[in-house]
Amino acid sequence: MNDLPDINVWLALIDQRHIHHTLASRYWNDVTVQSRGFCRITANGFLRLSTHAKVFPNPLSPHEAWITYRQFLAMPNIRWLSEPNNLDDTYCALSCTPGFAQHLWTDAYLAAFAMTARARLVSFDGDFKRFPRLTFLHLAPGN
Repeated sequence: MNDLPDINVWLALIDQRHIHHTLASRYWNDVTVQSRGFCRITANGFLRLSTHAKVFPNPLSPHEAWITYRQFLAMPNIRWLSEPNNLDDTYCALSCTPGFAQHLWTDAYLAAFAMTARARLVSFDGDFKRFPRLTFLHLAPGN
């Protein structure tokens, strides 16, 4: 299985005090996952939020965030995911559905990315369940 972890998964992995750190670590140790990847949105979100004091109790400096991100990318099971062909078509279809909420733009992008890249999206955010064709792993207590 090739996975696209959401930003919240990457953040929980590096913060042992994060409420979902244990779940993220359990996911991280799953040997059935062939690879995990960053796309531009998840990379940017990781860099931005890991340096944000309101999100991260002990924020990283920008330099530390880059080091941590690059350490992830240097791991053999982590890869960089380029935007797949036809991403915009899928992204448009998801975001143009009736009742689409404005706060879901990034979720729709990540869902479209995972769908067109034939990857599984992994997140603590259950909102991704709204995308019916998405292969989704909801990391939630009890799962």
